[in-house]
Amino acid sequence: MYSKFYPGKEWLDEAGKRIEAHGGYIFEENGVYYWYGENKDRTFGNSKMWTYGIKYYSSTDLYNWKYEGYLIEPSSDKKDPMFYERRIDRPHILKNEKTGKYVCWIKYNDNASYAIYTADNFRGPYTFVKKDYQVLGKKCGDFDFAFDDDNHPYIFVEVDHLSLISMRLTDDYMDVTGEPVYHYKDIRPPFTREGVACFKKDGKYYLLTSGMMGYVPNPSEIAVADSIQGPYVSLGDPHVDEPGVSSYNSQVSCIFCYNDTIISLADRWVPDFVVDAATNDKLTRAIASNYNKAYKASLKEKIWMMRSPLMGKANTSRSNYVILPIEFDNEKPVIHWKKEWSLDE
Repeated sequence: MYSKFYPGKEWLDEAGKRIEAHGGYIFEENGVYYWYGENKDRTFGNSKMWTYGIKYYSSTDLYNWKYEGYLIEPSSDKKDPMFYERRIDRPHILKNEKTGKYVCWIKYNDNASYAIYTADNFRGPYTFVKKDYQVLGKKCGDFDFAFDDDNHPYIFVEVDHLSLISMRLTDDYMDVTGEPVYHYKDIRPPFTREGVACFKKDGKYYLLTSGMMGYVPNPSEIAVADSIQGPYVSLGDPHVDEPGVSSYNSQVSCIFCYNDTIISLADRWVPDFVVDAATNDKLTRAIASNYNKAYKASLKEKIWMMRSPLMGKANTSRSNYVILPIEFDNEKPVIHWKKEWSLDE
């Protein structure tokens, strides 16, 4: 079907149906790529439905994806962690080479915690092993994992809607150990850093984050460090064709490698709600004014902000994907807008 990527356009699987793997990740094993994420085909914004299970797809070329089914099934049982009215976000799977287990962390917006599942194979079945887990006992949000020079994973996690920290995982990948390191501390929305994605290139670590505006796209920031826990130094917004606005109307969910190409996979959560510079300014002031008197917003602007697709009101069933290469301008990662592109380029 496809021989190129078309960022922001509807993306169909090999059966001709919309790909449902939002807030997702790309996992490679034995030459096969697996794309997994949230199924949003029933999240219309006017019901309690949030995520209807975790779906996954397979591919060998990254363009054409075969639907493989549910990686973790949805549930109608209110006591089940996969109950479809729970606010389930951003599944992440790590393979633990020491134990042979595949460990899946899933974020829950409704109580700011994680559930953890394990499996003996990537395709499952996944067994629920831990619920309501919070790093350091704090309210937890968006997160990502990155591996240090010794191939051990660390978690980067937004806590308390204020700070972004990193911590080393335990040997079983199901807890944290050691002291937390703060990378962004005591920052209020919409400037709190979330949408976390990490990658390594030529011995340096890069940390990409977005601001906190729910499903509304907003400016990104990338930072660099010589070691996995920093200190990180900001390099500004990598979206160089539209700096400081809306990250090409998307939010990055993961960064992965295909041979020598570094690729960002992002969600255009609300494609009908286009954010330009004026819209971003109005939203920023309306949200920030709740925490900082230096930001001014009229009552009309605040009412408009409350009606925007920040969280539960968002119809994410129409979400599309923005997949773009990450290039380098000297040592700064940059993401250029492309209407279409191929890996051969």
